[in-house]
Amino acid sequence: MNDSAADGSAYSEKLPFKTKLAYGAGDLGPAITANIAIFFLLVFFTNVAGIPAGLAGSILMVGKIWDAVNDPFVGFLTDKTKSRRWGRRLPWLLYGAIPFGVFFFLQWIVPPFSVWGLFWYYVVIGLISQVFYTVVNLPYTAMTPELTQDYDERTSLNSFRFTFSIGGSILSLILSKIVFSVISDRGQQYIVLAAVCTVISVLALYWCVYGTRDRVLAFEAKRIQLEEPQSLPFPEQIKIAFTNKPFLFVIGIYLCSWLGVQITASIIPYFVVYCMRLQEADVPTVMIAVQGTALVMLFFWSNLSKKVGKKIVYFLGMILWIIAAAGLYFLQPGQLTLMYIMAIMAGFGVSTAYLVPWSMIPDVIELDELQTGQRREGVFYGFMVLLQKFGLAFGLFLVGNALQAYGFKEAVTGQTALPTQPESALLAIRLAVGPLPTVCLIAGLVLTYFYPITREMHAEIMMKLQQRREKAE
Repeated sequence: MNDSAADGSAYSEKLPFKTKLAYGAGDLGPAITANIAIFFLLVFFTNVAGIPAGLAGSILMVGKIWDAVNDPFVGFLTDKTKSRRWGRRLPWLLYGAIPFGVFFFLQWIVPPFSVWGLFWYYVVIGLISQVFYTVVNLPYTAMTPELTQDYDERTSLNSFRFTFSIGGSILSLILSKIVFSVISDRGQQYIVLAAVCTVISVLALYWCVYGTRDRVLAFEAKRIQLEEPQSLPFPEQIKIAFTNKPFLFVIGIYLCSWLGVQITASIIPYFVVYCMRLQEADVPTVMIAVQGTALVMLFFWSNLSKKVGKKIVYFLGMILWIIAAAGLYFLQPGQLTLMYIMAIMAGFGVSTAYLVPWSMIPDVIELDELQTGQRREGVFYGFMVLLQKFGLAFGLFLVGNALQAYGFKEAVTGQTALPTQPESALLAIRLAVGPLPTVCLIAGLVLTYFYPITREMHAEIMMKLQQRREKAE
């Protein structure tokens, strides 16, 4: 790589299309695996492995808590990684991709164990799987501010990222619909689906590594030239991160948004089958309506945010989603047209939940750099995801145990017919698909209203950073 590239490209405002495309591909693998897990893992535990809903929710909670705990440590380590050939982030993707795929696949096997044997099998595999998910996903997300420092270009970059993310979700749902239609055995369905998704995920991560390498190394060359203060101890970095007021707003907004997304995603399969009385093969179609709309709307919201700002875009999307959640709560069997209308409206909101919080966090990192003189993307992204996952762990635990408390009946291993659910269990499903996400979304709207970093404030931050860099040179 020549010196001119190192001097200029890391700070230019526009990114090449092929770089944006390769960066977006990095979220395809985590998105496919995460969405398959969100949509189907709880259902797989109760309806295939025959694990009671409460225990199934506990498995997911343990995995998410562990996933949250290891995020800040991986983030801290990526900030400290030094590689002339790959930079700080890319080695983690390069060496973690294959183990990430293998342990995701192992979650979809049903060994011939007792219920408690299965419980501990899925806990252990889930813990290892979550480690490798963090190993590839957290360094990837921390790359955003290293690829561009332009306020609006970051929103564009995240549009590419979430095009692949939502596209991966849609692809996984299309694959699931094909597999569910072709294979009748419920257990084999998930094994085949997991195998196909594993291969796609690993290949996409390697595309990201090789497609962004030049840009990442250009940034690294520029960053190394600048004189940085001595690195602070990890506990001190934690303290500084949580005294950054805008950062607290961003993690709150993200937590609320994704609680809404993932609670809805985990309960929709139950809602479609038990409340709307449709077939399991119809679940992916409903999900595609949501995710397809979210994908189409990404670039619309991205362009609109350049004109009216991120806050207004977030408000518009969330309001539509809240209306959709209310509609889903009152839907009755046979109202299929209304169901798909509500799914499409929810997709408008899901799109902003993907886009807006992730385009805010790089601005927070620059404010921290102005205040401390250090770039600590790994720490900020790590703690953002940590708190989000703690909330998700509680949400999944709540959904699973609420279903069990309301009398939900899990399937018996080996039986093809699903059990009939009591009215109390149907009520729990309706509460989880409507009122519960609505509370989370309203809380996110309140936090967004008070979020302090505007386009003007970010421009001032960048001007001061540029002045500091010019002095350092």
